[in-house]
Amino acid sequence: MGKSKTIILIHGNFVNEITWSEWKKYYEHAGYKVYTPSNPGHEGIPSQLRSNVHPDLVKTGFIDVVNNISKLIDTLPEKPLIIGHSMAGMAVQKLVELGKASAGVSIDGAPPKNVFPPFQTLKTVLPSFGFFSSKKCFMGSRKWYDYAFFNTVSNTEKKTFFEKFAVPESYKVSRQLVLNSFSNIHFKKPHVPLLFIGGENDHIFPASLTKRIASKYKNANSRVDFKMFKGKSHFICGEDGWEKVADYVLQWYEKL
Repeated sequence: MGKSKTIILIHGNFVNEITWSEWKKYYEHAGYKVYTPSNPGHEGIPSQLRSNVHPDLVKTGFIDVVNNISKLIDTLPEKPLIIGHSMAGMAVQKLVELGKASAGVSIDGAPPKNVFPPFQTLKTVLPSFGFFSSKKCFMGSRKWYDYAFFNTVSNTEKKTFFEKFAVPESYKVSRQLVLNSFSNIHFKKPHVPLLFIGGENDHIFPASLTKRIASKYKNANSRVDFKMFKGKSHFICGEDGWEKVADYVLQWYEKL
C-alpha cells in the first residue's frame, strides 16, 4: 500500500492537544506532516481552562469529536495515519470504519459501546459521566489524576503533569460513548490496518481490555495488531519512554 505522509494525533478526555506536542515534533523530524487538533471546547492553556471553562465544552459529545476530525481529513490531499489516545482511540476506530484513514492506531483506547468494559474501568471513569453531579462538566481532582493517569511516575512528576495537562471535560463525550448507537463498531466490516497499544499498568483501560477490543475484529482480510508495553500507565504517551511507543507505531506503519 502507498504510504501517506500525513499524521493526525487526536487527544483523549481530560487533557488537550498539548499532550501531543513532543510527538508532533518527533514525527515532523521523521518527515511527516502532523496535525494535532483540539477537540471542540478544549482549545487553550490547561491552567486557564481549569479557571475558565471553554464555553463550547459542555456542548461537545463524542460525535462532535469524530466529526471535527472528519472535517479536517476532508481538507487534506490524502488520507492520514490517525493515532488516538484514550477516548480518541475509539474515535480512531470510528474514523477507520468511516473510511477516513490510511491506517489507525488506538493507544489505551476506550471501548466501543458494543464492548462491555471491566469493573475497574467503570469505577475509575464513573465520575466523568456526571450522573450524580450538579456541576456542568467534570474536573478531576489531583487524587483522581494521580490514580487514573499518573500512577507510574514520581510525586513531583504527578504534580507537574497535572498543572501542565489537566483540563475540564464534557460529560456528553462519555455519555455518548456508552449510550449512543453511533459508538458501536461493525467488527465484520473490511478496514485498513489497525494497531492497538495497551499499557500494562493502565488504571482506566487495562491492556486486557485493549487486547479484547482488538480480538473483536473478524474480517479475515483486514489486519489488526496488538502490542502491550510493560510498566506503562494511561499516560503512556507522556511519561518517560514515550519515544519507544512513538517509534513502535511508526515502524509498524512503515512496514505495512
